[in-house]
Amino acid sequence: MGLLTGLRNSIARMTSSLFAGGEQQRRIGIYGPPNAGKTTLANRIARDWTGDAVGPESHIPHETRRARRKEDIEIERNGKSVSIDIVDTPGVATKVDYTEFLEHDMEEDDAVRRSREATEGVAEAMHWLREDVDGVIYVLDAAEDPFTQVNTMLVGIIESQDLPVLIFANKIDLDEASVQRINNAFPQHETVPLSALEGDNMDEVYDKIAEYFG
Repeated sequence: MGLLTGLRNSIARMTSSLFAGGEQQRRIGIYGPPNAGKTTLANRIARDWTGDAVGPESHIPHETRRARRKEDIEIERNGKSVSIDIVDTPGVATKVDYTEFLEHDMEEDDAVRRSREATEGVAEAMHWLREDVDGVIYVLDAAEDPFTQVNTMLVGIIESQDLPVLIFANKIDLDEASVQRINNAFPQHETVPLSALEGDNMDEVYDKIAEYFG
């Protein structure tokens, strides 16, 4: 039964590639710690090129607790078109404590539920990273210290998967933002400064997406 299933899957992949006209759809995961602005960036990209949003944004940590995918985003740069799917993943943390949600005037039952869903979201994000993405946009809050266990771990996993990765230093509109601090943390990767909220430097963002994932 397993052999037949594998054969059918192989035939399906071959047929799909024959009718795809040679164009490869790249699935790009948007990763990073909670509240780095991942969904804000996903929404910015999706709205700029499709007119649609990917998901709700919030200042409360772990607003995104399930991966959300936006397909068939055509980005046109320098005379060529790049077709990608983006996957907005839950923020990855080593521990999700329900008490952090109580600080946002959330009822205890809701806080416990949110922390449980956020923990499940972390597991889902890791599954996507290991199995289902062709490249990674790693989003960091430029106003926060990038030298954390989560960032070191995730970037290490991305490198072990041999995936192309761009590091985005988000929230450069904040006075305390430091792009150089992120450059120093991960000098082996290119860092692109931006403000997904304000739309600052999005031309370079799209140029780099086309360059790395096209």
